[in-house]
Amino acid sequence: MNRCTAAVLFVASLTFFEVPALQAEPNALHHTGAAPAPSLSQNQPDRAASGAVDSAASESAVSQTEAEAEASHSAHGEDQGRIDAVHDVTDSRVLEIPWPNAHLMKQVHLPSLGTFTVAGIRIELAITKHVVFLWVAAVLVLVVAVAAAQRARRGGLPRGLHNGIEAVVVFMRDEVAVPSLGERYGRWLLPYLLSVFLFILTCNLLGLVPYASTATGNISVTAGLATLSFLLIQGVAIRDQGLRGWLTHLTGGVHWVLWPIMVPIEIIGLFTKPFALCIRLFANMTAGHIVALSVIGLIFIFHHVAIAGLAVPFNLFVCLLEILVAFIQAYIFTMLTAVFTGLGVHSDHPEGEEHERAESRHGRATAEPTG
Repeated sequence: MNRCTAAVLFVASLTFFEVPALQAEPNALHHTGAAPAPSLSQNQPDRAASGAVDSAASESAVSQTEAEAEASHSAHGEDQGRIDAVHDVTDSRVLEIPWPNAHLMKQVHLPSLGTFTVAGIRIELAITKHVVFLWVAAVLVLVVAVAAAQRARRGGLPRGLHNGIEAVVVFMRDEVAVPSLGERYGRWLLPYLLSVFLFILTCNLLGLVPYASTATGNISVTAGLATLSFLLIQGVAIRDQGLRGWLTHLTGGVHWVLWPIMVPIEIIGLFTKPFALCIRLFANMTAGHIVALSVIGLIFIFHHVAIAGLAVPFNLFVCLLEILVAFIQAYIFTMLTAVFTGLGVHSDHPEGEEHERAESRHGRATAEPTG
């Protein structure tokens, strides 16, 4: 498209410069039978007038060109001083890294792995800055989890990193997984819930690091996490109730006359839960960065140092609030995933669940030392 546009502009420019040349030839009309050109003495006043007009036109064109250059320079300067809050929270193919130069950063252009078309839809496998920090978050979680597991195998009192990871594991098991899913499914799904919590938390906290980016501020990332939760919720429900019991659950337990109303409502309800997970995480992680950048932008809008005395402390408060929001959103996503999964597990087995809880309490009581 850019090549076609350049070709059209080039042809148009050639046509623009060819027209005066054709009109300036005195013998261009000889072959058409038109009247001969006037003599030299008759053309002298016309040439003088045309020369004056040409000089005035050239002076006007030069002044217009200078004015356009000044306007372009001033507009370019305004663009350099402008703060684009949306650019700093959206995805891009450019990665900014610290670099000892005038701007203290260097831009690295990320490559593309190829492009293919599926059903008329063009899909490009491009590495973006959100993809890079997804990989960084995954590597950090893997390294920390493996180091804590190896230290736990060696035994001894937990300390340092091992102590922190163990506290997270115990909290997720006793406060999220087992109360929502029961003893059986809670322990079975605990590794997945821990992975989701630590991964989302790491992505959220990376967005607060200079030169980094918040991968969970990309709706594609949150949609992928919500899709995994959707598959987990429905897969565990089908595994626990069977396909027939899962289909029966869509009727809502009402008379068959009301099935045309209840079945669409239940099907919509299946998708509203992961949709809420997706939008909640995306909106909360994006809003915090936009607020922080907007507050800093007030300094450049008002061009007064007194605004900095208000904007900087308030922005510090917003950054501290974002740390709290990073933990809260990771916890909410994990907790709601466990709750939604538990709804499908507990719907038809209250007696079995009470039996599992009784066995769990009995096992804990027997494990306690007697005095």
